[in-house]
Amino acid sequence: MAIWKLRKRDEMQTGTVVGPDERLNWFTMSGLGVQHVVAMFGATFLVPLITGFPVTTTLFFSGLGTLIFLLITGNRLPSYLGSSFAFISPVLASSSGGDFSKALFGIMLTGMLLAVVGVVVHLAGAAWIDALMPPVMTGTIVMLIGFNLAGAAWMSSSQSVPLDANGACIPDKVTGCQITTTITGGFAAAPLTGWITVFAIVLIAVLFKGLIGRLSILLGVVVGYFAALAQHQVTFDAVNEAAWIGLPTFTMPTADFNVAALFLPVVLVLIAENVGHVKSVALMTGKNYDKTMGRALLADGVATTIAGFGGGSGTTTYAENIGVMAATKVYSTALYWIAGIVAILLSFIPKFGAAIFTIPAGVIGAAGTVLYGMIGLLGARIWVENKVAFTNPVNLIPAAVGLIMGIANFTFTIGDMTFGGVTVGTVTALVLYHLMKAIGKARGTDLEEPAITTDFDTYQPAAEELR
Repeated sequence: MAIWKLRKRDEMQTGTVVGPDERLNWFTMSGLGVQHVVAMFGATFLVPLITGFPVTTTLFFSGLGTLIFLLITGNRLPSYLGSSFAFISPVLASSSGGDFSKALFGIMLTGMLLAVVGVVVHLAGAAWIDALMPPVMTGTIVMLIGFNLAGAAWMSSSQSVPLDANGACIPDKVTGCQITTTITGGFAAAPLTGWITVFAIVLIAVLFKGLIGRLSILLGVVVGYFAALAQHQVTFDAVNEAAWIGLPTFTMPTADFNVAALFLPVVLVLIAENVGHVKSVALMTGKNYDKTMGRALLADGVATTIAGFGGGSGTTTYAENIGVMAATKVYSTALYWIAGIVAILLSFIPKFGAAIFTIPAGVIGAAGTVLYGMIGLLGARIWVENKVAFTNPVNLIPAAVGLIMGIANFTFTIGDMTFGGVTVGTVTALVLYHLMKAIGKARGTDLEEPAITTDFDTYQPAAEELR
């Protein structure tokens, strides 16, 4: 377990780097640690707002997961574990009527599988991951996960009027049975508020640099919130009723292996983003974390498993916090101990969680519109940065087919198991790619691609910015 060496004021110069095993005075470290909490707020809170998970519970497991991560990695790797957006699609698909116990089971299974991958990587190295998921496939998976959520950002649908067991109209609901009702949420619930939020996010992102620019989504949500207040779209009844001090709401998962397939693609995304994060931290600190890669995957897997067991959202390492480290040049793991403890303490304030849930649907839908699009385009960034050649049909066809299946939400049922668009698109893309690759090599028809490096010494998937 690494310890922190105190860097004194007279040792500091402009641009001085504070390493993972170093620290400044505790007063300064406390302020910087709270800054890391603020940096993760925007993304971490959006997941429970979209999925319906309790905010305080999600915050609790986020802080706890961060501490677990630090312990398993030997206090050597500075990282914060926040809510992963990769879980949103399968969680929404496996939850109904406010019951997300089956989704928790899927989150728990995802964490277990990721932990197993971490053990394998620790023992055998990470080269096999690159062989399974080259940049063309990593980009495709990230893109289809983001774009598959497009409908959730708008959230408008028609529903037939309720009928009783005999097929008759339920009394006091409607007159006649030819009527359908429209369910709205997200952007569709308040388009004006949604547009205000979107433009606020855009303006903040281009007007400001540094931490403020990085918090554009969070600050845009704040602007949208005030716009909703002005239109009387916010109610505070739940806040008034909530206690100041109380335990987070813990929920046990319900075993249902039918949901397992929905969460399988998430494992691939978590692998890609964890690897990207580790390599990013290595570049910033000048340290070689290759031997820590397996521990990082194991730690995230354990944290996600525990979160799923208790009612929290799945976790992943956060690019926002890596960005804060890059801006401050303070890479001390002490910051993340502080951030994790502060997050846990905030989770015991129910009024805080209730206040977060007062954010209206129009604001959340607008933030999701920006966020889901950004997630999708991160996939394109992976392609560009790794110079993926789409002149080669081995790259083009699997990516094209997988994307359409994911975006259109192709759904297939085999027995009691239902496979949604993300799963179908991911599996199809991977199978087609490796099948076409094998046939092309056997027949000598596989086109030569530009010489690029995709080994894990230099390859940094842009998925590192995906939660």
